[in-house]
Amino acid sequence: MRRSRRLLAALVPTLLALGLIASCSSEPKPTEPSEVEPTGSTGTILFEEIAAASGVDFTYRNGEEAGNYAIIESLGGGVALFDFDNDGLLDIFVVGGGHFDGTKVLGYPCKLYRNLGNFNFEDISRAVGLEGALQYSHGASAFDYDNDGWKDLLISGYNRLVLLHNEPDGKGGRKFVDVTAKSGLNSDTLWSTSTAWGDLNGDGFAEIYVCHYGNWGFEGTGPDGKPYRHPADCKYDGKTRDVCQPSKFTPLPHSLFQSNGDSTFTDISAKAVIKGPLRNDGRGIGAVLVDVNRDARPDIYAANDTDDNFLYRNRGAKFGAGAEVTLEEVGLIAGAARDDRGAANGSMGLGISDFDHTGRASILVTNYESELPALYQNRTVDTDRIRFSFATQPCGLGVLNGAFVSWGTGFADFDLNGWEDLYIVNGHAIRHPHKADRKQKPALLFNEGGKFKVHTPKAGKFFTEVHNARGSAVGDLDNDGRPDLVVVRHNEPVAILRNITPVAGKHWVGLSLRGKGNRDLVGSRVEIETALGKQTKFVKGGSSYASTDDSRLLFGLGEDEKILKATVYWSHGGSQSISGLGIDRYFDVTEGIPEAKASSK
Repeated sequence: MRRSRRLLAALVPTLLALGLIASCSSEPKPTEPSEVEPTGSTGTILFEEIAAASGVDFTYRNGEEAGNYAIIESLGGGVALFDFDNDGLLDIFVVGGGHFDGTKVLGYPCKLYRNLGNFNFEDISRAVGLEGALQYSHGASAFDYDNDGWKDLLISGYNRLVLLHNEPDGKGGRKFVDVTAKSGLNSDTLWSTSTAWGDLNGDGFAEIYVCHYGNWGFEGTGPDGKPYRHPADCKYDGKTRDVCQPSKFTPLPHSLFQSNGDSTFTDISAKAVIKGPLRNDGRGIGAVLVDVNRDARPDIYAANDTDDNFLYRNRGAKFGAGAEVTLEEVGLIAGAARDDRGAANGSMGLGISDFDHTGRASILVTNYESELPALYQNRTVDTDRIRFSFATQPCGLGVLNGAFVSWGTGFADFDLNGWEDLYIVNGHAIRHPHKADRKQKPALLFNEGGKFKVHTPKAGKFFTEVHNARGSAVGDLDNDGRPDLVVVRHNEPVAILRNITPVAGKHWVGLSLRGKGNRDLVGSRVEIETALGKQTKFVKGGSSYASTDDSRLLFGLGEDEKILKATVYWSHGGSQSISGLGIDRYFDVTEGIPEAKASSK
């Protein structure tokens, strides 16, 4: 969501001089290059929308029928794909949204659908304790915060976080118990959008990063001492009331909670950064933790709405129990805060990929209309000097032409040819747009050797229709090696897109990593080598917009039938060669055990 602002054109020559604006083809020699070209492409990626037949029947509602034209209605909700009961199949959790009772902001219940196999799902929300309404909700992060081997849920939303612990129900099953107050996360009373996680100090337990948006509200006072704002005079055509632009709302500070290792958290926002607290000048929407400079430590990237995006480099000198979290904000100097014109964008969703086979994590940021999606190509060679270049146009994404308001996104090798493709879902943020329609088509792009080509019209019916989409997640729902998609839409049923791409003659391998003592592994990466070349995947905390992707690392192998080499670079140090890998199935890889074990599902 964009606000009018003067372009910082004077910055562009500086970025050019630093080499932070460059073409996709002018990549400096990578540390461990892959010289091969993509092979074995079918020329087709195809999805079938199957939600109606799957048993998943849920609609995220934003309460717009009340006629408040509140900016909270614009943000929508996300989805988490995770195996809640450890049966080897991905389950689907969707946040509920909310509504209004006068000036009260209320939530709807969330839903959990258990995967029964073969794209059949069962609503078990009531059975696992999710029948009640929570806050007006946006985001869902699924991760194991207490290292007990079971993934928990963290839900963001209006003026409250909710942490749900996954524990036995006493009847042989599982249930979710609200432990927000017990954990100390009830101290966060601001409007949160997305959350992300990862072990920043090497003690094995995940920290939590929380994006906060702006000081919207019907009544009360914000942390800046100013009243919450709900202006009613916003018009884009001079006569029709609409949702207000971001500039009407003061940004709220983001938060960082450090795990104490005992299932509780301490807010360290004021002391985690070398030169002061976390920045408080970004209307936060998206966040992800991932290692961007190959030092085995997770870093933090946050997407902000019309403000500079943040990149916090992990600068901790000591790691382990009791170690302090130490960060340095380097987004602008690293070339990952603004676009190629020197302007901050209305940024929403985030994707991470080694899309160019350099072994480095590049960042894709979805943006508002009249702004291109930002592909920040990772050009870091020296771990002490993080560098990105704005590679949107030279890498083929300029064809999208800034026509969309883009949200959920992600990379995945949908056709198993060894190169990660890209999808983006779209939908306008205001009620009465005059430059584009409120409902918009999604985009799907082939990765052709590090450059992208639009494939949307041939990807199936869903990609030819318009939607008001927000959160989305990618994951292999039927364990056939082809990544599927789940998309959350405004006031429309959740969509499940089954990947039915023809892949005869192509192969794949999937890895599920487990750390010692179930420790958090965000910041780890895996490199595999076949005759096709080298590929790298990253363990990340957070993804897309307000969502959680499948945590397994899925590699398309093209026509290769043999993995020549596979190596895990564990977070916070140490590497491990993996033996025993076959093809066309998932394997469990445990820290300290060199031989992979074939998964039971």
